[in-house]
Amino acid sequence: MKNTLTIARREIQAYFVSPIAYVVAAAFLAIMGYFFAMILYYSREATMRYTLGNMTTVLLFVAPILTMRLLAEEQRMGTIELLLTAPVNDWEVVLGKFLGSLTLYACMLGVSLYFPFVLSIVGNPDFGPIVSGYLGMLLLGGALLSLGVLTSSLTQNQIVSAVLGVVLIVLLWLVGALGDVTGAPLSGVFQYLALSEHFYDFFKGVIDTKDVLYYLSVIGAALFLATRVLETRRWR
Repeated sequence: MKNTLTIARREIQAYFVSPIAYVVAAAFLAIMGYFFAMILYYSREATMRYTLGNMTTVLLFVAPILTMRLLAEEQRMGTIELLLTAPVNDWEVVLGKFLGSLTLYACMLGVSLYFPFVLSIVGNPDFGPIVSGYLGMLLLGGALLSLGVLTSSLTQNQIVSAVLGVVLIVLLWLVGALGDVTGAPLSGVFQYLALSEHFYDFFKGVIDTKDVLYYLSVIGAALFLATRVLETRRWR
């Protein structure tokens, strides 16, 4: 675990010296601020439900951008070979990279807590759905970032990694619609697999174990596959 934390710390430092991280974080928070202001102005409701709901769509594109460099750049520069020959396991490399991106994302969410604070000044919000909504955003973000790590392990090109990440995430986001075509019993399977079917309850203040396990399973499966991809480099 020490190696994992060392790699995660290195990635966090790399993020904070990179202009891309600041641009992406600023854009994310600016868009969130726009949604927050417009929704508050027109709805007059002291709630974060609609703001967080809209930000899930933005996150589909932000997550692959945050992760596109993680393994693709290491492969392009050839530093992945040095990393893999060091006394560190492949899964520690993948997990460390993932934790680095998750930490940056959590910082972005942390800064956005300014919006609930504003709500508490202008209104009387119910903080239960706000807390569960942020938990849902963290779990959903973790799942999307893990998928981004997976696509970053597949290529040496950051742009290709980001495009693959967006395509994979959008497919998993919309796969539930296939259930309307196939009907039962496959409709239930497709709806369960869809990323979009598991976060609505969080915004209502409901934390369902089924949804938590789903997102943790996506994270585990994506990081497992990314580790397998890295392992294949040892055989080349």
